[in-house]
Amino acid sequence: MENDRGDLVDLYVPRKCAATGRIIEAKDHASVQIAVADVDANGRAIPGQSTVFPLSGFVRQLGEGDDSLNRLAQKEGLLKNVWQYQK
Repeated sequence: MENDRGDLVDLYVPRKCAATGRIIEAKDHASVQIAVADVDANGRAIPGQSTVFPLSGFVRQLGEGDDSLNRLAQKEGLLKNVWQYQK
């Protein structure tokens, strides 16, 4: 919900799982949010810049957290040739 100035005024803003698109509920204590630091050409972390991947407890319970994180990181251009889709 927004007020007249366009500021968010809700007490709780739910997150969405980056892997499935499901809403992460407030009671989902198995969910994680992983921040991967952005790096410069020398491999040093850039202060204050990172890419965030929220993963729901459902994905982690299925044992797909690692695979999902690899897929999302490759999609964002953080990894190369790590995740491959097999039919």
